[in-house]
Amino acid sequence: QMQLVESGGGSVQAGGSLRLSCVASGGTVRNYVLGWFRQAPGKAREGVAVFDTDDSTIYADSVKGRFTVSKDSAKNTLSLQMNSLKPEDTATYYCAAGPRPQLHYVLSVIGYNYWGQGTTVTVSS
Repeated sequence: QMQLVESGGGSVQAGGSLRLSCVASGGTVRNYVLGWFRQAPGKAREGVAVFDTDDSTIYADSVKGRFTVSKDSAKNTLSLQMNSLKPEDTATYYCAAGPRPQLHYVLSVIGYNYWGQGTTVTVSS
């Protein structure tokens, strides 16, 4: 049973940066699609950035050019570097892992088996 623990959330002003980390245990990140999702109050959870099993990366249009997802298989860690943050980036950010065959659209929450507890990001204007 894989467990995911996120860290690195906080409060920043618009234009600032944060780096989120997700440490996995109980499994090997190499075998899973790993993704960052976020959920703002009153809104559905949405995909932000994904690191696929072929080492390709996929981003939501809203974060392209500002966010960068990376993986360190040796440390079983997924990271999300967030630059040029905007107030609309305010949300709870979740790390997720899922087996590739279960995922038809990697930015959808459907198919991800494992989720972290979330870390909160607040961006003020």
